[in-house]
Amino acid sequence: MAKTIKLKKEELDSVQSLNQKFLQLKVKIADAEINKAKSIAELDLVQAEFSKLESSLIETYGKDATIDLRTGEVKPPEKKK
Repeated sequence: MAKTIKLKKEELDSVQSLNQKFLQLKVKIADAEINKAKSIAELDLVQAEFSKLESSLIETYGKDATIDLRTGEVKPPEKKK
């Protein structure tokens, strides 16, 4: 039977430490991707709500009206000459 060869303690510690860091980073990346997917889904919902509100505002104030988002002032569309 062949003699068992072992890593030196420092070598084993280094390999284990790097492997642990590698695994932690993989988990961190996976978590970031999950959060990214959730944020994209949430963004889709906000865009749908915005589109619905935009349609309502267009119906009320006209397609080319300008709304100042700070003051709420609505300027009617400029008449073309």
